Amino acid sequence: MNDNFKDESPNKDFGFVLSLAALMLFSLMGVGIDVDEFSQHQEINIPSAYFYFIFLVDLVMIMSVIFIFFYKKIAAYTFPLAVLTHFLTHSFFLTTFLYTDVTNMFLYVGVGLLAIIPKWQFFK
Repeated sequence: MNDNFKDESPNKDFGFVLSLAALMLFSLMGVGIDVDEFSQHQEINIPSAYFYFIFLVDLVMIMSVIFIFFYKKIAAYTFPLAVLTHFLTHSFFLTTFLYTDVTNMFLYVGVGLLAIIPKWQFFK
C-alpha cells in the first residue's frame, strides 16, 4: 500500500484554493482576449465560426478549474488539454502567441500540481 500523503485532509487548504484562483485568473484573461478579438472580428477578418470553437474551449477551461475544486479527476486531465487547444488554435488561425496560455500551463504544472497531487486520493 502507498503511504504517500496519508495524513492529507480532504479539506481545501489555502494553497489549493490559491492555485485554482491563479488558474482561473489566467483562464479569464484568455477569455478576455477572445472577447476583444470577437469585438473586432469584422475589422480583422476573423470568421464567426472560429469564435464558436474558441468560446467552447474557454468554457471547458473554466469548468475544468471549477470541477478540480470539487475533486473531479476528468477535470485534471481536460484543463491542460483545453489550454493547449486554446494556445494552438490561436497560433494556427491568428498567428498569435498567447502568454496567458503559456503562463496558465506553467502555473498548472509548476504550482497547480503541487496542490492537486496531494489531494489526488480524494478525486473521483
